[in-house]
Parts: sequence; C-alpha cells; structure tokens
Amino acid sequence: MSNAKKIITSGIQPTGVLHLGNYLGAVKNWIDLQEKFDCYYFIVDYHSLTIPFDPEKKTEQTLEIAKDLVALGLTKCKLFVQSQVPEVTELAWIFNTITPLGELERMTQFKDKSKEHKDNINAGLFTYPILQAADILIYKGELVPVGEDQVQHVELTREIAKKFNKKFGQTFPETKPYLTKIPRLKSLQDPAKKMSKSLGPKHYAGIFEDEKTIREKFAKAVTTPPGIENLGLITELLSEGKEKFDANNCAKAKEKLAELFLKYFATARAKRKMIPDSEIMDLLKTNADIVRPIAKKSMAEIRDKIGLVKI
Repeated sequence: MSNAKKIITSGIQPTGVLHLGNYLGAVKNWIDLQEKFDCYYFIVDYHSLTIPFDPEKKTEQTLEIAKDLVALGLTKCKLFVQSQVPEVTELAWIFNTITPLGELERMTQFKDKSKEHKDNINAGLFTYPILQAADILIYKGELVPVGEDQVQHVELTREIAKKFNKKFGQTFPETKPYLTKIPRLKSLQDPAKKMSKSLGPKHYAGIFEDEKTIREKFAKAVTTPPGIENLGLITELLSEGKEKFDANNCAKAKEKLAELFLKYFATARAKRKMIPDSEIMDLLKTNADIVRPIAKKSMAEIRDKIGLVKI
C-alpha cells in the first residue's frame, strides 16, 4: 500500500488586499492541510486577466500576495505562480475541445462575474472553469478544498477528467472536493453582502492593513441585527469560541474585536514586514522549477494519447 500523500490543489488571484474573508474562507484551511497532504497552491495570474487590471501593477500584486501567504504560514507546500507553468494553458485548450458548451453555461460564477463586470464580459470569464480544471489535473490533483458553494467547479473538473479518460485512456484521477466548513463573513458596511474587495475598502478588514485603518474599519462597522451577527461570528472565529460580541455595548465590543484581530495576526503582520522581494522571487522560482517538470511530464503523456505529432 502506498504511503504517498494525496495531492491537493488550490489557487488564489493576485487582485489586491488579502482580507479576513479570504483568510478564514481559504488560506487558514490551506495552512492546516499542509501537514497532511502534498499541497500545490498557485497564484492564478492567468485567471486574474479576466477582470479589469493594470499591467503595471500585476507583478507587484503577485509578489505581495505571495508575501502575505508566506507570512501567514504557507511554508510547507509548493507555492508558485500559475503563469510560470505555461503548459497549463495548453491543457486548458485541449479540455476546451471536450467540454460541452452546456456544462459551462450552467456555471454560476460566470453569471456572477458577468453582473460584476458588465463592461468586460469576455470569453475568459466563460471558460474560466476549464482553466481551473487544467490547473488541478495537470498535477493529477486528487482533492480540492472548497466550501459547499464551490463544489460545482470541482464537479466539472471531475467530468472533464472522466471524458478524457473514456476517450483517450486512463490519465487523470477523478478529482473530488475536500469539503471544508467555510464561514461566510459579510461586509462590515453591508452585511447583506459577502465580504469582498469588489465592494470597496470600507467593506473588508485587510489582514495587513495598518493598525489605524483596522481600528477605524471595525469602529465604523454597522450594528444592525445582521451586522451584529456578522461581528459576533468574527469574534467567535478569531477567539476560537472563547469570546462573544457584546451587543449591549457595541462600541466597546468593536474596540475589543479590533484588538482581537490585531493580536490574532500579530506574528504574521510582523513577519510580513521582514520579507524582501528577492526572497519571494527566489521561493516562487524554486517552486516553479519543481512543479514545471511535473506539468511537462503530464503534457508529454497527454500529447501522446491524443495523437499529436512528435518532432
């Protein structure tokens, strides 16, 4: 019986500030999973091209999110940049040719993103799940950590793997979701909506924002009944159930929550300041050098199976 660890894959976009919702919804789980699995975590800069972006900031954003992740504890995994393994886009094109249009049309993320970016509804948004499938399967990913609301894309990945295997022979594992309990944090200003960068800076608490900004954001957080419920959830999560949000004294409770936030992330915030660009560049290059041969080996097998010419 093999003692090899199962392969886990997941990605994050380099689109700005890493906030509390990102951390509790994904990154915290990634850190925990490093001990048990062979983890491939990638910064999906190709995916980030599907929404409006500034080319002059793209490299900086990629390095900044990498620093964030390392400071928070992603140090026992393969952390790399998606575009440094260009074979993934070749595999995505091959998957384009076997994925039924109807499968993409039912993807909820395309509908959501189309509403969010009405002036930029591009083909990349539509085929986004196929590139995700390539991200996972090129490394023979067996598990993807997701919440129940994200299972749909993993199911599509599994269907693509099954279609390819049936048509060309056993090649890919039938990837499964690794279900994790993901807390649904809400906006600090509009708790009817999910905490998100797209809503604007006042709606989220950035992990590495300056102390004054953090205190101000929690101080100004709305205390309607849904708002109090949201602040209560954040208090419970950051204190690991040891503290409760005092709804009878919201101002004081919000001050305590800001203190709790700063204490929870104190080590990571201090470490983050000490990480130079050169160290991150070296880390990302080293990991890309490790994973790219894996991707190349997968593509050699795939090209052979689909009958592409060998020169």
